[in-house]
Amino acid sequence: MTCPLFQVDSFTDTLFKGNPAAVCLLDQWLEDNVLQAIAMENNLSETAFLVKKISREASEDHTWDLRWFTPTTEVDLCGHATLAAAHILISEGISKSRSLLFDTHSGRLKVENKNDSLTMDFPVLLPKPQEIDHDLLGALGLKKCLDTLFNQDLLIVVENEEEVLTLAPDFRSLKEFPYRGVIVSAPGKNVDFVSRFFGPRVGVDEDPVTGSAHCLLTPYWAEKLAKNKLLASQISPRSGTILCELKGDRVLLTGRAVTVIRGEFLLPF
Repeated sequence: MTCPLFQVDSFTDTLFKGNPAAVCLLDQWLEDNVLQAIAMENNLSETAFLVKKISREASEDHTWDLRWFTPTTEVDLCGHATLAAAHILISEGISKSRSLLFDTHSGRLKVENKNDSLTMDFPVLLPKPQEIDHDLLGALGLKKCLDTLFNQDLLIVVENEEEVLTLAPDFRSLKEFPYRGVIVSAPGKNVDFVSRFFGPRVGVDEDPVTGSAHCLLTPYWAEKLAKNKLLASQISPRSGTILCELKGDRVLLTGRAVTVIRGEFLLPF
């Protein structure tokens, strides 16, 4: 058995920048342990698995089931792999629709193709104050912070972009804390805000550009900066840019993507 497999750099239009994700197209769902094994073999921060929804309309090609796996676990929400999945469906001519729907563990997500960019409609994750162990700051290489909040991931706000850029976390120590991911963010010099994302607990020491983190970052910075449209940069070594818009209880995340690899995954059954 074979299945089409692609690798895509998300939140960039430049090869080898942004966040790489694998996209695997399936005719039907495989056992979870097989999906996990494929994601481990890909060894990227996320692999997106897609199965087309069965429809009475033969021409309908815009609704898909979507799941995401890191090399070690399944996650409930992933932005860059959703962007990668939509990019492949559109750029490979698999779907002719300019609006795609994905049914996921986080509900139905919508992605629209607008002027060579893709806009994802995601749920807001409202930040809530969170007390943290001071040792966590030490694991990040920080002595102090301005704010700590939580919703799905931990958000730590620091004073300036340079503090975010020069972080050198102790990933072994950071893995001991009970958070899916830890985001460190600050106001940006040339953008509204910058961030980095660390997830050693789910097998991803540093995620290059994290769409789902911006579901939490957007409402925080929208309130702080008193504006609903914000330009964000995740300043990992690969880096990437996301246009964020807060619309009620939804966040619109806009970015670009570029295909890096086309191939087939060979399965022994």
